[in-house]
Amino acid sequence: MRKLEIVAVGKGERELLTIENHYLKQIKSFQLSISEVRPANLDCHREAQDILKRIEQLGGKECYVVTLAESGKCYDSKKFSSWLFNLISSGSAPLCFVLGGAAGHGDQVIERADQSLSLSPLTFPHKLARLLLIEQLYRAGTIQQGHPYHK
Repeated sequence: MRKLEIVAVGKGERELLTIENHYLKQIKSFQLSISEVRPANLDCHREAQDILKRIEQLGGKECYVVTLAESGKCYDSKKFSSWLFNLISSGSAPLCFVLGGAAGHGDQVIERADQSLSLSPLTFPHKLARLLLIEQLYRAGTIQQGHPYHK
């Protein structure tokens, strides 16, 4: 089973962690974990170094890295599910989603990324984007399984 990891700058918002955990417990289609990188006071280049260290720990060059950015590719939920499960079935190296901090992604992370993904044309706080990503990963799994969650 291909491992999926979210590397996020900052800690999860206490008020949102209960909802995150609800979705994390229900994901059955793949293994998903979250790594948190310490924010560096709007210094996205410093954060990038810590993000790249985590990617190296996960599998380095073998990892498939997807940054989340408003300028990335935007899918509806069904197309996202199809895209995700095509990636899951096409390899065994970890699939790493990177959520930058308030200052965005450092150049090194952008250069390392294999793809960039947008959750919406709207801009969200990074802590809310983290919850939205987790929910969409859960939703993608339910779509793949034919579960009625996605109506």
